[in-house]
Amino acid sequence: MTNEVPNDDSATLLLIDDHPMLRNGVKQLLSMVPGLRVVGEASDGEQGVVLAAELDPDLILLDLNMPGMNGLETLVRLREKALSGRVVVFSVSDHEDDVVSALKNGADGYLLKDMEPEDLLASLHQAASGKMVLSETLMPILAASLRENRQGSDRSIQQLTPRERDILKLLAQGLANKVIARKLSITESTVKVHVKHLLKKMKLKSRVEAAVWVLQEKIF
Repeated sequence: MTNEVPNDDSATLLLIDDHPMLRNGVKQLLSMVPGLRVVGEASDGEQGVVLAAELDPDLILLDLNMPGMNGLETLVRLREKALSGRVVVFSVSDHEDDVVSALKNGADGYLLKDMEPEDLLASLHQAASGKMVLSETLMPILAASLRENRQGSDRSIQQLTPRERDILKLLAQGLANKVIARKLSITESTVKVHVKHLLKKMKLKSRVEAAVWVLQEKIF
């Protein structure tokens, strides 16, 4: 478990992964470009939760399959904390259950470890700026999950209030609650309440699933 004292305006990143070589690889990659800097790393979930609370980084890159407390349990623990940053799962698994579970439990994105380094950098910069990120190959998996869940459901945009529709439209652009709140001149807590209500009305498991549905159905 390590951490460093921030010394510039770069977005800060915490790595939670049990593979030292992967952590070193990501650190080396980020050291070659401006704008993102690793300020901490943890080799397991327990350490990661402690460091996240201590550092409150802009971005947490979280492995899913770790010994002890796994990535999903770690994600749940992180979401119980008052953290201001984004949590992105970084995994080898493209199984539908893993992806859907991570997003349902509050992940702000899901990236696969086999992605190209330049794509990883672009996604991390997007995530740090408040956008939702998802590996391209996962879009069909989420779309298939949505189709299965849609059977027997009467999902219609007409169920939503005008404000909920505004929020869904911005949410589909991958924007964070804080950014949506600023755009609509309402509080972040109000946005959270609206998001919770619209997901329940539309029978959607997560904000990412909502975004995929909007894109898939060409709602706006």
